[in-house]
Amino acid sequence: MCVNMSSESEVRSPLDDSGVEEGFREEVEDDDDEPKVCQVCGDKATGYHFNAMTCEGCKGFFRRAMKGPAKFRCPFQSNCTITKSNRRQCQFCRLQKCLSIGMLKELIMSDEAVEKRRMLIRRKRMAEEPVVLSEQQESVIQELLEAHRKTYNVSYCDFNQFRPLDRDQNSMAEGSQESSGSGHSSENTGTEWAREPVVKLLPRVCPSSSDCQTEEVENKKKEKNIFTNLPHIIDLTTYMIQNVINFAKALKPFRALAMEDQISLLKGATFEIVQMRFNITFNVNKGIWECGTLEYCMDDAVRAGFQPHLCDPLMKFHYTLRKLCLDETEYVLMQTISLFSPDRPGITQHGEIDKYQEMVALALKTYIETKRSSSEKYLLFPRIMSCLTEMRTMNEEYTKQVLQIQDIQPEVSPLMLEIVSKHS
Repeated sequence: MCVNMSSESEVRSPLDDSGVEEGFREEVEDDDDEPKVCQVCGDKATGYHFNAMTCEGCKGFFRRAMKGPAKFRCPFQSNCTITKSNRRQCQFCRLQKCLSIGMLKELIMSDEAVEKRRMLIRRKRMAEEPVVLSEQQESVIQELLEAHRKTYNVSYCDFNQFRPLDRDQNSMAEGSQESSGSGHSSENTGTEWAREPVVKLLPRVCPSSSDCQTEEVENKKKEKNIFTNLPHIIDLTTYMIQNVINFAKALKPFRALAMEDQISLLKGATFEIVQMRFNITFNVNKGIWECGTLEYCMDDAVRAGFQPHLCDPLMKFHYTLRKLCLDETEYVLMQTISLFSPDRPGITQHGEIDKYQEMVALALKTYIETKRSSSEKYLLFPRIMSCLTEMRTMNEEYTKQVLQIQDIQPEVSPLMLEIVSKHS
């Protein structure tokens, strides 16, 4: 009797029937449709495996025999006839038959190589399969778009109701000229352009976001209307905050949360969502925000008291995000991912919020793959997520500077103060 091993059973493993060791399985029939037979046992062959035409069973047997440490022996004359019905009975002679027809051990891939090839095959199959949005994703996107359109006025006509801007008429023209006329990239010129007015105004305001207790600042507190653009920026920001709140309240998953969690999410995301909404209006060629009949430059924020620690990275962010050329749906999904962040301070319903954010993120990823045709579409989702991360780093600095401005010139609206106040 031959020595049988349970590992040599004809029960096939996932590796046995994948065919990835030799690449994609070759056709087993010629043009005349004549079926091929295994050169080892006579069973129906599935293609060339390890340099010989074999069936799946003999292919798997040869791989296991070459990889395993077992030594086979035949109790007879070592010349058993191997057939489909008795191929399990003498492993020694079966292996010798495999070698005699030219099967080569060198063609057996390592487990790591097999897994790598399998991943490539899966990716190719996924690439060939059309990506479509599910009914649930379509429904979620439609709800978000409706909420956004009800709370975002593309005409910006309401901006005319704000207190007027006190603007240096030359600042915007100079900034636009530097942005378009420089030989540098628009991203770099945007930051440099934003910094120039800051330097000019620095003697009038706090020298840095962290040094606000100096004698000079204490003296400035006694003056009125240091930040001449602050009234307009307060009206503008308060208006945008109200719209963000209305956007969130229009979403069923948001309304289903506890009131404490709703407040925590809004406190954490409002600044980020406001900036995303403003980014829709950003002109990368001029370095300005075009809001209907009004145009804004970074100098306007400076004249409201904001400092380079925030203005410089914020300007760079707007260039980066706008150059992604997002459409309305992508902007809205990005805003929603920011809103439903389960790691905001004070959150209690982490599971529900995390689940919805994950679902929206998947919808954004699928939407990009469905609607975009450029090969760069696979980079767009991670770039959007990177922008979201960048916004988180600016959020704390924004809060710090708003409180600093209020300390110097107490005109910040109660709603703005409520948003930037820490969670109790």
